[in-house]
Amino acid sequence: MTHFGRAVALAAALLLAGCSHSNNSDSTRPQAWLQPGTKVTLPPPGIAPAVNSQQLLTGSFNGQTQSLLVMLNADAHKVTLAGLSSVGIRLFLATYDDTGIHTEQSIIVPQLPPASQVLADVMLSHWPLSAWQPQLPTGWTLKDKGDRRELRNPRGALVTEIVYLQRNGKREPISIEQHVFKYHITIQYLGD
Repeated sequence: MTHFGRAVALAAALLLAGCSHSNNSDSTRPQAWLQPGTKVTLPPPGIAPAVNSQQLLTGSFNGQTQSLLVMLNADAHKVTLAGLSSVGIRLFLATYDDTGIHTEQSIIVPQLPPASQVLADVMLSHWPLSAWQPQLPTGWTLKDKGDRRELRNPRGALVTEIVYLQRNGKREPISIEQHVFKYHITIQYLGD
């Protein structure tokens, strides 16, 4: 994966990183970056209704574009995220459950972002606001506004913006713009 891919992963990680100061944060839960110097502990892994999708993530960073095929399976107990290259070779498998995050990297790809960063972007876009509110560092806000979700830092600056589309009766993310780490991810759903 190129420098862009590393940036996408980093961005994802940054999204999730925040201060874990809330009572319900648990040392087994992974963290990711929201912005430099600020981490967030990911919400618990369970989600209902379950989410099962195949997505082609295309990221742009510093004028470079990189694509990653992602298989997402999430239910009330765990999240499984598999990353495949554009030719279908498995790059990583990340499983997040109540014992923490477990990753298997099939191929050594030094530029690949940490699984927790990728997971953070996925969870930030799919999990309900109620799962994120207790995790956010003091002063941070996450709000849904029409077809958008906005993550803002304590100064009110827009850090992450997620755009949604109504698809098959569900509200699903189609793009993630990370303003601090300066990357943009578009999401294309496959296998419908």
